[in-house]
Amino acid sequence: MTLAFLVFLVIWIVGVIGTFIPVVPATLLIFVGSVIATMIDGFQFSDFWFLLTLGIISVGIGLIDNITGAWGTRKYGGSPKAAWGAFWGSIVGIFLPMGLIVGPLGGAFLVEMYVEKKPVDQALKSAWGTLIGLVTGIAAKVVLHILIGIYELYRLWDPSRAIF
Repeated sequence: MTLAFLVFLVIWIVGVIGTFIPVVPATLLIFVGSVIATMIDGFQFSDFWFLLTLGIISVGIGLIDNITGAWGTRKYGGSPKAAWGAFWGSIVGIFLPMGLIVGPLGGAFLVEMYVEKKPVDQALKSAWGTLIGLVTGIAAKVVLHILIGIYELYRLWDPSRAIF
């Protein structure tokens, strides 16, 4: 294993774990890890195109959260404010057991009930949609983060330059 491989591996693992924590910019972390590893490995012009493509993919991954969250909320009749409630609920959820699920669900529900003044059944329905959107987004991000990591680790693998 090369130093670049090890540096990326550590940053990538932190990034994949960070995918489940709303305040951690996991995709950005993985992208920066790839840039750092590429620099350690000795930047070549062909690496520019790889990093540019990875940067574009990273921006797309960053949009997934917004798209899937909004999709879930709107599909189940939620208001745009419910999406904000889910976002703030996910921040609060960091400090709660099962907070990744309880936080967004509770945030969307409370906003629909007390801000939008919707009946309980409609508030539950839109909160459920927000949760479905959130879980869909996280699942998509995890898959993409793993694929990026596997490709980058393969790209950096060079047993002839192993440090141990």
